[in-house]
Amino acid sequence: MSIFARSESNAEPAGGYLARQASASLAGLLAGLGKSRTDLARAMGVSPGRVSQIMSGDANLTVRTLAAAAEALGADVEIRFSPRLPCAADEPAASRGESSPLRGSGVAAHR
Repeated sequence: MSIFARSESNAEPAGGYLARQASASLAGLLAGLGKSRTDLARAMGVSPGRVSQIMSGDANLTVRTLAAAAEALGADVEIRFSPRLPCAADEPAASRGESSPLRGSGVAAHR
């Protein structure tokens, strides 16, 4: 089986995690710059409601939306792919001396 054979529905939890992570990072940047959501909306040329959607962590953020927010704030966005490191929960139970394996959610923790 190919590593690419997984269903896109398996990406939903990971996608939600990434959206929340991006929103939290954006909120931290705003706070660090002493700017409000209204300031961001004005700089992006969008409504304050749209910024609220972006900041909710539930929006399906596009790369273009993230780039527009970064540009409006004079910041950069970094997207990086890295292999997941195996954790104890992913090891076979036999190698840990247990009778049944533990499985994680499939969503990588922030490293």
